[in-house]
Amino acid sequence: MANDPVLPLDGQLCFSIYSASLAIQRVYKPMLDELGVTYTQYLVLSTLWERDGLTIGAIADRLALEPSTITPAVKRLEAAGFVARQRSTTDERQVQVQLSKKGADLHAETGCLTSALLLNSGFTVPDMIELNRKVQLLRDGMRNAVAPVSAA
Repeated sequence: MANDPVLPLDGQLCFSIYSASLAIQRVYKPMLDELGVTYTQYLVLSTLWERDGLTIGAIADRLALEPSTITPAVKRLEAAGFVARQRSTTDERQVQVQLSKKGADLHAETGCLTSALLLNSGFTVPDMIELNRKVQLLRDGMRNAVAPVSAA
């Protein structure tokens, strides 16, 4: 490790991905503000648009976030009328989250985010799909590198 090259900040992929994520969130912010949600709330809603009725824990797992991060976002989404929470009747520690009609209807209004990403990136749709595929492979590789080893 002592002989490994030291890269300048802009040469480090981790920084490029981090700063790109921040830049995307800044582009999204005015549109999300108009929709009445934060970026984290948008991610929660996106998870529920994929599969409604998930528990807080399942949403947290899907987003690779802690339940303690998801719970306040879900509470604010509920207060705004986008979702409803219901404690499980079989396990009171579990809280299920369901989209309301307002939350389900919001999905159709979020296409502006993808359009803004494409417009501001200068990428073609195939370029963006390929970049996304490569970033997902990177993410999965990094997750696998730190995943707990299951007992054999």
